[in-house]
Amino acid sequence: MRVAIVTHVVRHNDGQGRVNHEIARAALDEGFEVTLVASHVAPELAAHPKVKWVPVQPSRLWPTNLLRQQVFALKSALWLRRHRSEYDVLHVNGFITWAHADVNTAHFVHGGWGRSKYYPFGLTRGVWSAYQFIYTRANAVLERWAYRRSRVIAAVSRKVADEIIASGGDPVERLDVIYNGVDTRGFASASADRAKFELPEDKFFLLFVGDLRTPRKNLGTVLHALKQLPERVHLAVAGYLPGSPYPEMARELGIASRVHFLGLVREMPVLMRSVDAYVFPSRYEAMSLSLLEAMAAGLPVVTAQTAGGAEIITPDCGIVLDDPDDAPALAKAILQLADDTPRRLAMGEAAANLAGEFGWARMAAQYIALYRQLAGDAGATVRHETRDGQRGAEPNFAAAPLQGGQTLQRAGTP
Repeated sequence: MRVAIVTHVVRHNDGQGRVNHEIARAALDEGFEVTLVASHVAPELAAHPKVKWVPVQPSRLWPTNLLRQQVFALKSALWLRRHRSEYDVLHVNGFITWAHADVNTAHFVHGGWGRSKYYPFGLTRGVWSAYQFIYTRANAVLERWAYRRSRVIAAVSRKVADEIIASGGDPVERLDVIYNGVDTRGFASASADRAKFELPEDKFFLLFVGDLRTPRKNLGTVLHALKQLPERVHLAVAGYLPGSPYPEMARELGIASRVHFLGLVREMPVLMRSVDAYVFPSRYEAMSLSLLEAMAAGLPVVTAQTAGGAEIITPDCGIVLDDPDDAPALAKAILQLADDTPRRLAMGEAAANLAGEFGWARMAAQYIALYRQLAGDAGATVRHETRDGQRGAEPNFAAAPLQGGQTLQRAGTP
């Protein structure tokens, strides 16, 4: 079988890029020929004899990401149209190309973020805010177009599937849920080493991982919660630091000595094994890979309902807040973990056990089975869950109907 995957990046150290990297590897292991239409591809994949890399790299002279993405969408669509005979299944990611797709993985729903009560941007709130507002609205329209022109949408969480339905418009042909995976072995087997990150040994450490330049990830609320917590509670922060307002916020709150900004961290499994709990009250998330990674590392998690991935968190392994901006509630949840070591350790063990059901191999196998079905292999079988919670394994993916004749399937989930 010949599969073409369209995405900006295919490599390990990128969220969406890692998902596509694992899918491509699994396809190659199955003997497929893989075409990657992308700007950046990991060297080991680019050198593989059954991989064809079609580089699409919009010039940096285009002034914004919105325009560069449009150039990528146009160039990729032109190549795909000219070479349609060279692939059997086309897999895209959201709105990334103007070509019609067989599989479209929904990693983010701009319409859902734009409708959120926590959405902070507007046309009258400054140039940067106006640009973010236009970016969100434009992508909301484009992604609806892309989803309607895909044979199957694979949402990365049930939250994403619900938001696609809520976005309205013409009904999609079919809507599945395939959760992202995680390197369970790598995170479970890493050894703690606080000295590597210059973290004091005698403190209770929280960890926050995310983009430090956007309010969506919500580090600000974590800092306000930390101010309400005892001195023994510290916070390690991993993420790209230039341009971030949060070091100054920590200084203004008088907690700078308790917040350890680490910048970009390459050895994330070691860092996660070196802390005590993971905190991530994101105001909007589709399905957080870092949340799954923290669970795989055996960390109890404190998150919010607005964060993708919260839907899989049980009381045994984490605490899910109703409001991501409720700093007192966040501080109370963290203190429960800091004051009760046996409970914290038990929650971490439960988190690791749950994460064990979300390995990369399992996720990739679901996509491989989907490719085979769409290419006409009647023997392809994928586990799924219907709306009433009944599980099965049916070649035709029978599932309960949703709005407008759509179907919602939860392929291979626990």
